[in-house]
Amino acid sequence: MTEVLQKALSKLSQLPESQQEAIAYLILAEIEDEKRWAENFANSQDKLAQLAKEAKSAVANAEFKQGKTKPLNF
Repeated sequence: MTEVLQKALSKLSQLPESQQEAIAYLILAEIEDEKRWAENFANSQDKLAQLAKEAKSAVANAEFKQGKTKPLNF
């Protein structure tokens, strides 16, 4: 356990039981939310990559049509 967490738990233990419970539920909810976010993010990498590719392509096409870019001649 980290030093800061130990300090927080020490201070938490000095609060009335009802406040301890409320804060404990907040911590548990935050941990669960973080777990869900990490799972969703891990499962969405392919979709995010595809969306990024589409966005870059759309921007590039719009800039080309506006004359802001020119093809490279190798």
